[in-house]
Amino acid sequence: MLPLAPFGSTGHDSSRIIFGAAALGGMRQERADTTIEQVRAAGINHFDTAASYGASEDHLHDYLQDHRDDIFLATKTGGRSASAARASLEQSLERMGVDSVDMIQLHNLVEEDEWREAHSPGGAVEALFTACEEGLCRFVGVTGHGLRIPRMHLRSLAEAPFAAVLYPWNHNLAALDTYATDVADLEVACRASGVAMQTIKSIARRRWPDPDSPHFSWYEPIEDPEPLQRAVDFVLATPGAFLNSTSDARLLAEVFQAAATFDGAMPDPAQLANDRAELGIVPLFDGGRFEAVRP
Repeated sequence: MLPLAPFGSTGHDSSRIIFGAAALGGMRQERADTTIEQVRAAGINHFDTAASYGASEDHLHDYLQDHRDDIFLATKTGGRSASAARASLEQSLERMGVDSVDMIQLHNLVEEDEWREAHSPGGAVEALFTACEEGLCRFVGVTGHGLRIPRMHLRSLAEAPFAAVLYPWNHNLAALDTYATDVADLEVACRASGVAMQTIKSIARRRWPDPDSPHFSWYEPIEDPEPLQRAVDFVLATPGAFLNSTSDARLLAEVFQAAATFDGAMPDPAQLANDRAELGIVPLFDGGRFEAVRP
């Protein structure tokens, strides 16, 4: 079974692997149902979806009618104004057939103008914390992609009592000195305030050489079992960090197995460097135009 850990200060012990329900977005319902069964059989008790993940929220509907209390349920909104964020949350509740979610998150809050709008009076942050007071959600989080997001998260944490942050993290990104420093600063702030740390892109290899070719994740994942194991181990060796699973459902079993056999040790840095060289693992983000919202 997968290890559990306190999800920040929420009072919930979440599986160290969080199911990234973006994987359900393009599936037929029958395939989605099978995937959800696989996820639950692995011991995962925390689902992370979003209003923008295709049919993901719709596909969760039937399962949630009988199992809502079995999982920590999180979704996301791209709304930046109060009205847009509130409407998005209400639509998510309707799609999933639930009265509330455990956490609503501001999706990819990285651009300066969007950040200012969300945090201003009449913005999304105000609306979502009000929704918590009304019982529509329990916690508010903030997510993001790209090389700028750790610094933006630090700004967000200084403005509001977010329960969780989400950001890219893998051994390739850790080799970028500036990014690694920014993540370390974010981790210090999160641990000091009991903020949960969620990571994405743990098994990312590179962008697809042919972006128009058929694929199940917007990035090409690591598929070789041993490098994949080390990539998962690297994230789980970060104290308090949670790993959000890939949107490529074909690799879920391998990720779950890697997490179940994690021995607590950080992989050998020399071996990780060798993996990067042999597999051609390169950064997905460039700090600018390649930082659009992605699952």
